[in-house]
Amino acid sequence: MPRTRSAAASAQGARRRTVLAAAGAVSLTAGAGYALRPAHGRTAAQTAAHAEAPSGAGAGPAPADRAAHAGTAARRTGPSTRGTTLESVATPRGGSGYRRLGDGPGWPRVVRTDLAHPRSGRADRRTALAAFVQFTDLHLTDVQHPLRAEFLRAADPHAWRPQEALTVPGAVALVERVNALRGAPVTGTPLRFVMTTGDNTDNNARTELDWFMKVMSGGRITPDSGDPRHYEGVQNSGLPLYWQPGSTRRDHDKALGFPHLTGFLAAAVREVRSPGLALPWYSTVGNHDSLPLGCYGSHGDPYLTEAAIGGKKLMDVTASEARKLQDAIKNATDPRGVAYREFLKAHTRSLRAVTPDERRAPYTRDDYLKAHLDPAHQGHGPAGHGYSPANLDAGTQYYAFRIAGDVIGVSLDTTDPGGHYEGSVGTAQLRWLRRTLDGNKDSYAIVFSHHTSTSMTNTRPDPARPGERRHGGAEVVSALATHGRVLAWVNGHIHRNVVTPHRTAGGRSFWEISTASHVDHPQLARVVELVDNEDGTLSLHTTLIESAAPHRADHTDLSQTGLAALYRELAWNAPGANRTLAGRPADRNTELVLKKG
Repeated sequence: MPRTRSAAASAQGARRRTVLAAAGAVSLTAGAGYALRPAHGRTAAQTAAHAEAPSGAGAGPAPADRAAHAGTAARRTGPSTRGTTLESVATPRGGSGYRRLGDGPGWPRVVRTDLAHPRSGRADRRTALAAFVQFTDLHLTDVQHPLRAEFLRAADPHAWRPQEALTVPGAVALVERVNALRGAPVTGTPLRFVMTTGDNTDNNARTELDWFMKVMSGGRITPDSGDPRHYEGVQNSGLPLYWQPGSTRRDHDKALGFPHLTGFLAAAVREVRSPGLALPWYSTVGNHDSLPLGCYGSHGDPYLTEAAIGGKKLMDVTASEARKLQDAIKNATDPRGVAYREFLKAHTRSLRAVTPDERRAPYTRDDYLKAHLDPAHQGHGPAGHGYSPANLDAGTQYYAFRIAGDVIGVSLDTTDPGGHYEGSVGTAQLRWLRRTLDGNKDSYAIVFSHHTSTSMTNTRPDPARPGERRHGGAEVVSALATHGRVLAWVNGHIHRNVVTPHRTAGGRSFWEISTASHVDHPQLARVVELVDNEDGTLSLHTTLIESAAPHRADHTDLSQTGLAALYRELAWNAPGANRTLAGRPADRNTELVLKKG
């Protein structure tokens, strides 16, 4: 077995750089994010005064982090591929039509030397620095929500997914997979934390936010809204546009082989129990978390707010009407949702009655922060899951935290409050990012966001800060390039595995790691391990994982686990599903080599 030393074991070696926690080289501007875990009672004004000078020894991990890391240290094991896509991947059986899944061969690890070349024999001398898990695009969905635009399926098959009613049991099965991992698959080092990189919810609904917090930290979840006695939505509407699982009538999806499943909808809205992650977890915000439908900067619109909690739902429009509305969304011609409001008003006579529910109201930035700060959702910590009262005071959703003694993490907010699903950052956040990196030049840095560098093309002004410029992905890449120790930018949004090398002026470089969603096929998350190869290079090992649900679904099993397996099967068969989201082999299980800065 290759000899792999931990960072802790080699901490006394002369080759190790000065640990940032001891140096205290942290300097962040007031209220603009989270200053590597400031005191939770500190106000934005107090943070301002504190930020004028470097922080002291308290800049290390919060007590919750230290306790969790100490607890996992004893569980260190040898490398293991068990439970990862290195071992096996859900694979379709049969030739055509609706296909069942089963155990298939794993995906190999591909060594990427685009940015550096390691010396041979590194497996025998490497030092593990950190290991963590990325979740992204869970899209926990209140499928009965009146504002959802499932009717767009009339123009685009992928605009509504037949698996959406099972997002909660599917996400719980992913939590179960992480809890079952023996350690990081390459080094065996304990996993330190899980980071979600946005679109944790689907429709900016309070129901969905509550479900997300309980999935991650543990609890009982009833993924239902409206009438608690039965499901009310498109899947029992009788409309042939949608899969009607409990009906024997032929519909669009049954014509493609989708099964008739008696009891499916009753099971889909039944109580689910999540054990919660057995690790600390951190949160990054996405456009679906911040904006209704993930694209409308319409908070405060009384009509849409009332429609969200009200008793009317639009389920059926013509293909031409659906296409016109979808084009407006894609082309960002209606970022404030004005046309959508008028669209719903024009179809008043077509609205169907559903049970009103105030829990479906859109949640605000403050609601999102307060949910994370709520002790009821702390789980294994840390308190706030990255966010602090300083974020609440300042109205920000970005922060920095310590991954390991000489590695920091930076979580960005790339959603544009002005509307549209593509992203950007404001000037204040970009300056904060530069200051954070400049103040931590002795530390490696891993950056997290929802949007990718290529999907940050929306520079629409923030209504709350109309005089502030917005900045796209190219400017973020430039900011990261100024810090010689940025190793990776980890993100989601595009629902596809893509690993991109970034070469910058002065020989600096980093990897951009974009991971597929957990709502669309192939429903993945990613383990990332950082190691020092002891030859002038570092490696980021990325390993994809599926949920703990069996690859083969049993159509007679509507238990929580059975639904999670069916979630995966339905996603593979979804009409319009993109079969390329797994990416190339070089975007999946990888070793990404970098020069040591």
